[in-house]
Amino acid sequence: MLTRIKQITHTAKTHQGFRRYFANTSWMFAEQIMRMVAGVLVGVWVARYLGPTQFGVFSYALAFTTLFSSIAKLGLDSIIVRDLVRDPSQRDLYMGTAFWLKVGGAVAMLGVIVLITQLTPNDPTTELYILIIASGTIFQSFEVVNFYFQSRALSKFVSICKLTQLLVSSLLKIYFVLTGAGLFWFVIVSLIDQATVAVSLYIAYRYQKLGSFFRRFDMVMAKRLLKDSWPLILSGLVIMIYMRIDQIMIKEMLGEKEVGHYSAAVRLSEVWYFIPVIITQSLFPAIISAKKSSERLYHARLQRLFTFLVWIGVALALPMTFLSDWLIILLYGEAYKEAGQVLMIHIWASIFVSLGVASSSWFTSENLQRYSFYRTFWGAIINVVLNLGLIPIYGLVGAAMATVFSYMVAGLAFDMCSKKTRGMFFMKVGAFMLKGVRSGY
Repeated sequence: MLTRIKQITHTAKTHQGFRRYFANTSWMFAEQIMRMVAGVLVGVWVARYLGPTQFGVFSYALAFTTLFSSIAKLGLDSIIVRDLVRDPSQRDLYMGTAFWLKVGGAVAMLGVIVLITQLTPNDPTTELYILIIASGTIFQSFEVVNFYFQSRALSKFVSICKLTQLLVSSLLKIYFVLTGAGLFWFVIVSLIDQATVAVSLYIAYRYQKLGSFFRRFDMVMAKRLLKDSWPLILSGLVIMIYMRIDQIMIKEMLGEKEVGHYSAAVRLSEVWYFIPVIITQSLFPAIISAKKSSERLYHARLQRLFTFLVWIGVALALPMTFLSDWLIILLYGEAYKEAGQVLMIHIWASIFVSLGVASSSWFTSENLQRYSFYRTFWGAIINVVLNLGLIPIYGLVGAAMATVFSYMVAGLAFDMCSKKTRGMFFMKVGAFMLKGVRSGY
């Protein structure tokens, strides 16, 4: 097996398409590795400082806000990248229209959160934390700059912006820990993070001496973009539900301290999710280009992508399974020891997350976004139902089991249900058998 995996690497290194995107991917990997290191050195220190209960409150506020983040994003991310690749001459019009749509989406999200928080039993302090974090979504409108850089394989500039944000965020967190600050100030850092990224992206865009997109907006284009993206809006909503509803339900069924334990494990498990996201984002333009020239090449690239990501997931999950208890105690301390069993199970979800992320490129390129919604909808339903049944019996371990199973349904099993996606199902199954290792890229 190791010999065949080496063949993947050798073939990729000698292929022109790989070399073209290698530098782009390297910058994104470097940024995420630095983020991972900061998460271990600073994020874990913050969790130890706050303790399971306060860390649980903070994690709950983040999870609650994340549930509605798809409203602000409007499902435009991959669509704008796709259109910028296809028609770069309309750059300012695409970016300006998407920017103002995202501003409107962020305002709508804040309105929804204000209404929903009135219906929850949360105390006023927790509601304040939620609103502070949610207000930062206004700054996410500047993600359109990120989309432009993605379409041009210029992620170097995005990575520099995000590293700037990481430096500012880390220094503030270290300062607040050393000065004994309260939880409120760590919540404020979440808002500052989003503002820092927005300012950095705008400066990077202006550095390229490109035209301003703020004054450009086209209603016809906006309607077309929303027509293409509405399945992704709903899909994003249900994705956030089945990625974060477990923490919401744990808080209501078990308590804030248990949310802290569970969140500690989830953060270590999800820290690896940047790998499939970066690889897919970097190769997405190449996958679209392949479709223009050859269906065979198009499917070959997708198959190789699936195979590569699946075995990266396996290589990460195996050691984490056996080292989970030791790792949790080493990083978080004895106060978080209950998180070890959660990590042991939850880490296997990464394989199905990788499959889901990679297949999203296929849904977008085939204009089948509605299937992306269908699969995540059923994944969310299964996750909620399993959480209701398993959390009262198995506690935090039950929530982890529900997550892994629901991810498997959404990322793999669902594709078997339709003729249009069944070919994708067999490609994913083939990835576990290293299919595509010997084929051309």
